[in-house]
Amino acid sequence: MLSLSAKFFWGGISVAGIAVGGILGVAFLKTGLTIQALLTENKELKQAIENLTDEDQIGYAKVVHQSDESGKLLTTLKFVETSRDDPLDIVFNSEFTIEGSVVHFDALIVKFSDEFVSDGKARSLYLWRRVYGEHMAPNDGFPIEVHGREPERYRGLLARLPINQRELFWSEIWDLAHEKQRLKEYGIEAVFGTAVYSELRPGLVYIFKVSATGQVYPEIIPDL
Repeated sequence: MLSLSAKFFWGGISVAGIAVGGILGVAFLKTGLTIQALLTENKELKQAIENLTDEDQIGYAKVVHQSDESGKLLTTLKFVETSRDDPLDIVFNSEFTIEGSVVHFDALIVKFSDEFVSDGKARSLYLWRRVYGEHMAPNDGFPIEVHGREPERYRGLLARLPINQRELFWSEIWDLAHEKQRLKEYGIEAVFGTAVYSELRPGLVYIFKVSATGQVYPEIIPDL
């Protein structure tokens, strides 16, 4: 891993030193821009984050088939990720089969501080990571969003930024959880993972909603 010490001046970039350190140096070498500068100086990015609206429903799951085969309970479930603008608009839809009936849904939450936006109301990104069963290790789970790639539900959010800046933002935002000491410098209140789990039963729909504090929880209704 590389870290980078740099001096910026009008019209160019002066590299004062390169040493063994963090991932940010790699991003700098590839794009000529650091994630620090993008988050703290880019007005277009700030405007895009300000355009985020409060979200309630961010997806749902339901059992498609559940059976006991040779003493082993298997659950096939459908997971749907919905648009940030319309809870009826589907941006991801897939079926997974897991052993058992208890299923974990793993997400990454990025909370921008009140000071980051002009109206003083914090904004958040909700990035679904994976689905895994009670008998699986999280790393063996089924991916929803690909680490470092622009999530479908936020496609178009950063449309006014050049493609290299969009790629830098999404590739680095997943890793900021490991840079906790620098989050406030970037205007980010917190980056944390959350996993909600529930015993899934046929005939029910598990609607995933977000609390005011950024926690994801399921609301269970009959599958009509």
